[in-house]
Amino acid sequence: MKMKTAFITGANKGIGFETAKQLLEKGLFVYIGSRSLENGLQAVEKLRAENLTHVEAIQIDVSDDNSVKVARETVGAKTDVLDVLINNAGVNGGSAPYTVLEATSEEFLSAFNTNVLGTARVTKAFIDLLRKSTEPRIVNVSTSVGSLTLQSNPHWPAYDYAKYGVYASSKAALNMYTVHLAYELRDTPFKVNAVCPGYTKTDFTFGNGGEVEVAAKRISKYALIGQDGPTGKFFSEETNPETGEIPW
Repeated sequence: MKMKTAFITGANKGIGFETAKQLLEKGLFVYIGSRSLENGLQAVEKLRAENLTHVEAIQIDVSDDNSVKVARETVGAKTDVLDVLINNAGVNGGSAPYTVLEATSEEFLSAFNTNVLGTARVTKAFIDLLRKSTEPRIVNVSTSVGSLTLQSNPHWPAYDYAKYGVYASSKAALNMYTVHLAYELRDTPFKVNAVCPGYTKTDFTFGNGGEVEVAAKRISKYALIGQDGPTGKFFSEETNPETGEIPW
C-alpha cells in the first residue's frame, strides 16, 4: 500500500510542527513547509532524531507567488500525488493591539496576504496533485474568533476582547474562502474543512493557552477523516466539545 503524503505550511514550529509529528506517527510522508529553509531543516532533524524519518523540508513563503510556484515544482518532483494539504501558516498582521481602528492598511494587507491569499495561492498551486489522491483532504487552520455568529454575540466569552480585529477579519475571510472551496469540490472525493486548534501555547500567543499536542490532534483528525466524514464545515472542539462544529 502506497504511503500517503501531506504538505503543511508553517510547519517548522508550533502547532504545524506538532501536526507534522502526529501525521508521521500515523504513517504519512510529510513535507514541512517553512518560510526559512534553515528552520525547516532544523525541524526535520528534530523529527528524525525521534526516528520519524519520512519527512522533508520545503521552502515556501505563502505570501509570495513565485515562492509558492517553486515549492509546488519541488514537491511535484518528489511525488505525483498529494493526499493532505494543511494551510497552517498565519500571521497576526502587525503590532499590538491589532484593533481595526488603530491598524494601518499595511497591517490589514499583511494579514490578508498570508492568511487568505496565501491559502488560496497554495491550494490553487497544489490542487492538481490533490486531485490525483483517492481521498484528498484540505484543512484550513482557522480560529473561533473568525466566526461572525460567535463574535457578534455579547455572551460570547471573547466578545469584549477586541485586540485581534485584524487577525479575526482575515480569518473570517478565510472561512468564506473555505465555504466556496468546499462547494466547488462538492461532487468529488475532497473533504474541505476549517478547523480552529484552540488557544494554544505557541509563539503566536506568547506562550499562553493549552497544550500544543491537543491543538495538533484537532487538526490531524480532520486531515485523516474517512469518506463518510464532513466537508464544508467549521470546527472548534475547544468551543464545542460535544460535536466540534461551530457556526460561521
